[in-house]
Amino acid sequence: MHRFFTENKIDEVGHIEIQGSDVKHARDALRMASGDKLEIVVEGKAYLCAIKEITKNLMVAGVIKPLEGSHESSISINLFQGLPKSSKMETILQKATELGVSSFYPLITSRTVVRLRDDKQQDKKLERWESVVQEAAKQSKRDVIPRVHPVVQMGELGELLKEGLTIVPYEASDEHGIKEILRSLETPKRVNIVIGPEGGFEEEEIDLLENLGAKIVSLGPRILRTETAGIVASAIVQYEYGDLGVI
Repeated sequence: MHRFFTENKIDEVGHIEIQGSDVKHARDALRMASGDKLEIVVEGKAYLCAIKEITKNLMVAGVIKPLEGSHESSISINLFQGLPKSSKMETILQKATELGVSSFYPLITSRTVVRLRDDKQQDKKLERWESVVQEAAKQSKRDVIPRVHPVVQMGELGELLKEGLTIVPYEASDEHGIKEILRSLETPKRVNIVIGPEGGFEEEEIDLLENLGAKIVSLGPRILRTETAGIVASAIVQYEYGDLGVI
């Protein structure tokens, strides 16, 4: 069943309105019509609804009942992703959203090749990334759309990594595997995962992250691409601390 998100509230007669591009998608792409059932998420709570009316710009649905259970993990995973080239960031956002990641921070490091020229280009990228995350949240039946934050620099991480456990997968790490580190600690409420871009981190950046309290870990004996590392690390954390594999 298709899921939609809305910032509109349920009115006094149990109706919810949806406007914008979702209406066009529902009517023209999904061929939805009056009477069809759908799921609508309002303020993090999902409801089973039926379409009462659908026009070019407006869809009105009536609430049938609230849906039980939650599709959100008990742990907050925040992915700081070194900006990769081409469309790799979109793949990372999509798959990590499916895995239950809570928020994303596009990260500029010394070896980051991608450079956003100005605020206009960054805003355009953010708009596209937010769209990718929203579609992935619908498809994976999330109750919350993860937030995509504006691009951050390495020098800004001090404030952003103050809370929770921070892990940094690093190909040169040969002392601690991620499994060993995660299983040696009490379950945190928040985990920050910091991933380097193509080419990885500079040693000075690893030193900076260690000084901020980050755990430098290995993901295993094989070298993973940047678009793979964040997804794998998120899945491992979700498996160890969250709800991956749990019914």
